[in-house]
Amino acid sequence: MKSLYERMGGTYRQEGDYFVPNLALPDTGAYPLGKYGRMRRRYLKAHRPALYSTMLLNGTLSQHLAEIDETCHERMERICAAMAAREGVTEALKTSDQMEWVRRMNGIHNRAEEIVMAELVYTEDGRA
Repeated sequence: MKSLYERMGGTYRQEGDYFVPNLALPDTGAYPLGKYGRMRRRYLKAHRPALYSTMLLNGTLSQHLAEIDETCHERMERICAAMAAREGVTEALKTSDQMEWVRRMNGIHNRAEEIVMAELVYTEDGRA
């Protein structure tokens, strides 16, 4: 008599005296993870373990993390450009006073990163 696993098309391999089911996660492709993707993975693992496990088993986790990472980088560029324009941080300032330009751009970058983290990385669904 076949097991339910075998009736559903599953196969086994023999490891010594035991038969082990041939299980494998679906091939989802390799997505390179950046800073925000890794932070999102850490957040899901620590604060949303059920969602993390479900996405991992469905094979959607790596794609989700890559999307979050790409979206965060795009938002950072847009927010930084808008803040710099609003605050008058221009190339003219860069040529006249480089240290002041760096100070202001670092502040803008830090504020933009806080916004992106709150909206995309540390949210329940990862969508703004």
